[in-house]
Amino acid sequence: MHRYLLHNDEIRDTGAQDLSAGQVGLLNGWGVFSTIRVYDGIMFAWERHWDRMRIDAGRLRVPFPPARDWLEQRLHRLIDANKAFNATLRVAVIRNRGGMFEGPGPMREFDVVAFTADVRPWGNTVKLGVIPNARYAASEFAGTKNLSWSENLTWYERAHEQGLDEVVLLNERGEVAECTSANIFAAKGEQVWTPPLNSGCLPGVTRALLLEEIRVPGLRIGEKTLLPADLEAADEVFITSTTRELLPVVSIVGLHIRPGGRVREQLQQAFTVYVESYVASRKRADIIV
Repeated sequence: MHRYLLHNDEIRDTGAQDLSAGQVGLLNGWGVFSTIRVYDGIMFAWERHWDRMRIDAGRLRVPFPPARDWLEQRLHRLIDANKAFNATLRVAVIRNRGGMFEGPGPMREFDVVAFTADVRPWGNTVKLGVIPNARYAASEFAGTKNLSWSENLTWYERAHEQGLDEVVLLNERGEVAECTSANIFAAKGEQVWTPPLNSGCLPGVTRALLLEEIRVPGLRIGEKTLLPADLEAADEVFITSTTRELLPVVSIVGLHIRPGGRVREQLQQAFTVYVESYVASRKRADIIV
């Protein structure tokens, strides 16, 4: 984490004691968040991150900033304060009131907290494990990116203790849903599939861009129910996330995975071009990277 964080309207030192234990969202994970990649001072796909947070906040009854520009301006101030022009940004909107253990005294309906950090060196490939019954696709709140992230962190930590990078999370039907912080894709021939949202997966921004915006001649990208056997039958498997972009899977515990790469490489190249075009079209005149 970099030196400064954003707390509502103010840029504070990360060591400042600004939050209260009585804030309902902090103790109960009642809030929403997003992780955003910053390229040359530009928050990539900011509009999509905002929309997803806003929709999830509505589903979870989390009060939310009324205007996108309001939050965007404050996040730009944070980026500038930390000189985090090529970095990772995490922003959370935390519900403060309600429930059984609301703190005493008046407080805002919500707090915005954001910080930046260096881009993590993920490596060039990933090795995955498998966790059954890890997503409940029938839940009303399936697919929300909320602050109750401890299960994901536990699976992720355990995977690293086992020499793995991530895990494939299956739903109650035994279908592939996602990873703890990434979506998953399987390519067979010229067709690329990712689990549908009714699998219980998060609607990741990179996932959405591949489905809706990124085009490679000859390749078709769509949603399809996937079982572990479909990953094994695929020519190649890869995961996607905001900070990883597209990374190839070289192994999955209990499955034989083919060491492909041609389709992912083509999609990564097209994704890079899309990022560069997005950033170029939104250059900020007030910064020099």
